[in-house]
Amino acid sequence: MPHFEVQIHEAVLGGEDSPVSARLVEELTEAALTVYPESFREIVAVELTGVERGRWGVGGKLTEEPSPFVTLRSKEAMFHHPNFAQAPEKLISAITDAVVAVLGERVRERVTVRLVGVPAGRSGVGGRLE
Repeated sequence: MPHFEVQIHEAVLGGEDSPVSARLVEELTEAALTVYPESFREIVAVELTGVERGRWGVGGKLTEEPSPFVTLRSKEAMFHHPNFAQAPEKLISAITDAVVAVLGERVRERVTVRLVGVPAGRSGVGGRLE
């Protein structure tokens, strides 16, 4: 299951009914589908974590500038599967573009994307090892 974890300033996310949160979920799901088939849509998860003001630093200094940090966790094999050529490169590009589509071009150079592969036999769904 592709699982996005996004850390970003709480103020950027806005409140409970924020259009920013909804758009990030939508755009990141679409980013995953630029590499993986449409059948993956139902298993893409997106978790948004807001970081409070005064708790985000870049370059050794606290900053108010949005600097989104996106982690995509998936089975390691999904990043190297022969049916998904150049998956890491395409995913990093698509994920960055998705964040920029929501937050604007000004954040592009501060978007950090990390792909984390879970080794075979180290994850499960519904109580079953996968």
